[in-house]
Amino acid sequence: MSSHGGGADGEPEFQIAPMVDVLLVLLIFFMSIASTAVTRYDPAIALPIAENALRKEDSEAELVFNIAWRAAEQIAVTTFEERSVEPSETVSMLAQRVRLVPAVRVLVRCDAQTPVRYVNAVVEAAAKAGIGEVTFAAVLRP
Repeated sequence: MSSHGGGADGEPEFQIAPMVDVLLVLLIFFMSIASTAVTRYDPAIALPIAENALRKEDSEAELVFNIAWRAAEQIAVTTFEERSVEPSETVSMLAQRVRLVPAVRVLVRCDAQTPVRYVNAVVEAAAKAGIGEVTFAAVLRP
């Protein structure tokens, strides 16, 4: 008697259970990555329109700052990695990221009505941390 799992005619059977397990693990992995990438961008921010803007090539090594302008209260709320922050308090964290990934860059997403002093605070924090590339999000006019 032979103990190799197979059909009656000696051909091996296809095992579906391990394949389903692997597919479920992959599904969970991609769902967690997709939700992380989406939550970096605050959909409530009304980006400014830029006629001559260029599309970015990739989002690799990008640190996203969202600056939401609340006109009724005349304040701006800056968020980084889903936490409300003061840009000056992020300098040491940004410097640590530069040490880990020297090609890191900052993406600033802010409402079109945000006063420049709030945007400048993020740019200054990036400069103090040694980040030389700061980009700004805008909507391309069709």
